[in-house]
Amino acid sequence: MAKQFDVVVIGGGPGGYTAAIRAAQLGLSVGLVERAELGGVCLNWGCIPTKALLHAAELKHLGESMSGFGLTTAEIGVDLERVVKRSRQVAGRLAKGVASLMKKNGIEVLAGSARLREPGSLVVETEEGEVDVTATNVVLATGARAKRLESVEAAGDAVMTYREAMVPSSLPESLLVIGAGAIGMEFASLYADLGTRVVVVEAVDHILPVEDSEISGMAASAFEKRGIRIVTGATVSSLRADAANWTAILDLGEGQEDPVTVEKILVAIGITGNVDGLGLEQTRVRVERGHVVVDELLRTDEPGIWAIGDLVGPPWLAHKASHEGVICAEAIAGTGGARPLDRRRIPACTYSRPEVASIGLTEEAAAGLGRPIRVGRFPFRANGKALAMDQREGLVKTVVDDATGEILGVHLIGGGVTELIHSVAVAMTLEATEAELLETVFPHPTLSEMLHEAVLDAGGRAINK
Repeated sequence: MAKQFDVVVIGGGPGGYTAAIRAAQLGLSVGLVERAELGGVCLNWGCIPTKALLHAAELKHLGESMSGFGLTTAEIGVDLERVVKRSRQVAGRLAKGVASLMKKNGIEVLAGSARLREPGSLVVETEEGEVDVTATNVVLATGARAKRLESVEAAGDAVMTYREAMVPSSLPESLLVIGAGAIGMEFASLYADLGTRVVVVEAVDHILPVEDSEISGMAASAFEKRGIRIVTGATVSSLRADAANWTAILDLGEGQEDPVTVEKILVAIGITGNVDGLGLEQTRVRVERGHVVVDELLRTDEPGIWAIGDLVGPPWLAHKASHEGVICAEAIAGTGGARPLDRRRIPACTYSRPEVASIGLTEEAAAGLGRPIRVGRFPFRANGKALAMDQREGLVKTVVDDATGEILGVHLIGGGVTELIHSVAVAMTLEATEAELLETVFPHPTLSEMLHEAVLDAGGRAINK
């Protein structure tokens, strides 16, 4: 049976289902094709279940720290099966919520895999057979998958991606994490808190490579204090079996090697777009370095075909994908409200212990603009709420244009910072400058006061530093 829509979205992740809902709100008939779970990787195998796991690990850490608050507790144990089960329940609940949203907005969901026959025409392979679909507009929102690493493939089941790392049947005694981006460091933090000996290896010279170097340096020190070993400027050159474990040979450069023996290996070296099997060869859609090429309103080179989210490249963030979904739907509808996404104003969060959050330019990038900048810093140890919470280690850093007062970037590390960065995103979206933030009254006692103090410090006016 043939189906016809104004818009067909391929992929039901945060970008895809958001695009579908917004298009339906604008009066378009919408179909959504999803071959796995509604909600995509984020809701089912990424953002949400990992945060459930990380929260369990955080609670374990807090329980073990109770004596410092004058409280006594019994020994804190880990029932791994129940920890994993709860994370899956949280993911399942949200996936059901997405299904309800589809029904509420009159969006027809086709469970299967879609392939373009030509622009505007596609076939969906379902359990019941093929369904022919025509659409004036097709939105590609197929996301991305983890990259593999050939040098460790010989370890077979001992090698994990983020997906396997979320549902372990048992805790490994030791773990090598290859890649020190946000995903790698979140899992390193999680497994270390649950009792695993963790080694992290990163090819560049610092962890969290996209973050401000001062912040990433502080993060490295914090992780090492927790017993996580970090090796930077190194790659895995080879692997050999060693009894029940595996020994990875780390290439440190200049002929130096470092063997690391572990039970499990987690590969977190990045992702590549899911472009295979979509029938893009039947169109003028361009793919470069594993990602679909689009313009500022998410249009591909083929009229009527759009692409959003991880499929179109970094930053690989669910909130970026969702925002692109709205932009895309509004551009399709022709409401006149679609505005390009300013990538400088997309906040990034790493939910490890300590947390890291940032928006805008790093100090290094801002200095490269060729105009004078001022940098403000305020430490957690000088904030009353942070001390009350025993969150003494951390920093809020602001980067300001010296001439205009424009907020160029804000970078935070410490407990709870992922819940603070949105206020800076609002300020930057409103084009607030240093002057407006200086006049803003921040509540006391809160962690948010550190944002105010860091802006004050950029002008040499910090009160409590």
